[in-house]
Amino acid sequence: MPNVASSPAELIARLTGAARLDGERLRIDDVAAFRDRGIRDLAWTAAFATDEPTVDAARWLVWEASQALGALSASIHDLYMARARGEVAGFTVPAINLRAQTFDMARVAFEAATDGDVGAFILELARSGQTYTYQRPADYATSILAGAIAAGWQGPVFIQGDHYQFNAKKYQADPEAMTEEIRRACRLAIDAGYRNIDIDSSTLVDLSLPTVDEQQRENYRRAAELTALIRGLEADGVTISVGGEIGEVGKENSNEAELRAFLDGYRRELAARLPGAIGISKVSVQTGTSHGGVVLPDGSVGTAAVDFGVHERLGAVARKEYGLAGTVQHGASTLPDELFHRFVEVETAEIHLATGFQNLLFDHPAFPSELRRTIDSWCVGNAADERKPDETEQQFIYKTRKKTIGPFKRELWDLPTKDAILADQKEKIAFLYRELGVDGSRSMVDRYVEPVRVSRPLPEALRGVAVAG
Repeated sequence: MPNVASSPAELIARLTGAARLDGERLRIDDVAAFRDRGIRDLAWTAAFATDEPTVDAARWLVWEASQALGALSASIHDLYMARARGEVAGFTVPAINLRAQTFDMARVAFEAATDGDVGAFILELARSGQTYTYQRPADYATSILAGAIAAGWQGPVFIQGDHYQFNAKKYQADPEAMTEEIRRACRLAIDAGYRNIDIDSSTLVDLSLPTVDEQQRENYRRAAELTALIRGLEADGVTISVGGEIGEVGKENSNEAELRAFLDGYRRELAARLPGAIGISKVSVQTGTSHGGVVLPDGSVGTAAVDFGVHERLGAVARKEYGLAGTVQHGASTLPDELFHRFVEVETAEIHLATGFQNLLFDHPAFPSELRRTIDSWCVGNAADERKPDETEQQFIYKTRKKTIGPFKRELWDLPTKDAILADQKEKIAFLYRELGVDGSRSMVDRYVEPVRVSRPLPEALRGVAVAG
């Protein structure tokens, strides 16, 4: 079991023989030992230490190790621009939303990528997920990079902030305050090392207005404003990949008129705010799916009807008329396995996958039955206000159990049966890589994406330790 250090000095002591501080830099003496016990102690300490200096020390050590060992946070923007130019095609990039067991899930995702020579994949977390999974951007980026190190990964690591979404009710009450929430979220993500952010102002679309431009106006105006902000925060020469969205997932399916209205308005607004600025690289559309899937009364997930024609038609418009990589699919992880290759056939640029992995964890035969009962009881006792009158117990628990990921974070990371579950998660991820056409994509990614090494200043928490060493 990995150790959680109680101080920065203890953390450095635990790395003895694997790594050490040399002045204000991290030196790795035994790569194999560091990738094994060293990185696990760092990941667990970053996630579970109770004092901020120790957490800061662990985060810094993981970041510096990622720079030294070549697992570098990167932007997928240039690959998407190559797709927009027609230089690459025939694949759909999986964006895997890791909510639980983040270190180990990242590790198996990178291991599966190594096995399949995969380079085009993203690991992401929705802004709403930060709260209920107890993972701020700095926590999440640390776990992802630690997982990459443990897997022996060398190359670009695409970490994405998913659904940086406006709350429509809050926006209506105070537009500036709601927008500032998203601005702050972008700043925190970029500071943490994210190089990919999806802005979701589609919740501001008002279909009651008379023209499509008016319906999309608040959406494209805020998306352009936040893009300009992100461009101003780029400090290491990397163009952050920014995504937009035209239709809220679970609402009406998107159409060409909405896409053109959004992109035309977005371009005008961005040019007015920051002339010459690089815009979004992709756009999310609604095709008939919903986040979490369609939950049946027995708690199982039904099959949503996906209109693949939306991707085929709108993707072509996005690429040919606006120079984007294409369209993005949300709410797809619970779809039947036989549908995933269809996204490649219609040239969907990216697909977001979340709940399916959560279900595979909670519903796995190896998941401890006592912990499952405890989690179900937590939902009943702590999320009762979310229960609808017509919901069965199974539907209610299915809908709310994601909120147990934070409160039971340590239990899930230390799950005694996790190896069996992770083996199946890895198999599922490898299947998705194959079905989505990204097997063998590593050389393509390396051709277009050049990660930048960025060392961070030694934190105060380690300064005294460094002097003593």
